[in-house]
Amino acid sequence: MNNSNFRIISILEGISFLLILGVTMPLKYYFENPAPNKFIGMAHGVLFVLYVMMAFSLQKQNNWNNKTLAIILACSIIPFGTFWMDRRYLKA
Repeated sequence: MNNSNFRIISILEGISFLLILGVTMPLKYYFENPAPNKFIGMAHGVLFVLYVMMAFSLQKQNNWNNKTLAIILACSIIPFGTFWMDRRYLKA
């Protein structure tokens, strides 16, 4: 496992999170169309789990202390957090 795979997952996870917040949730609640939320929500869930698992597995390889790992994990629940995390911790 390497940082480039984690970068891809983190960016996809961030995009899926923004799609849920900005597109599928308004479609679901304002236009009563829950279908997109089901598909994007499932993709986001899978990407989120992969993000967390990869972060834990890359902790030792990247010499991240527990505080850094906590920040990286917290970035997955903050809008645009994964993009900031990519620039701060992964971009070489």
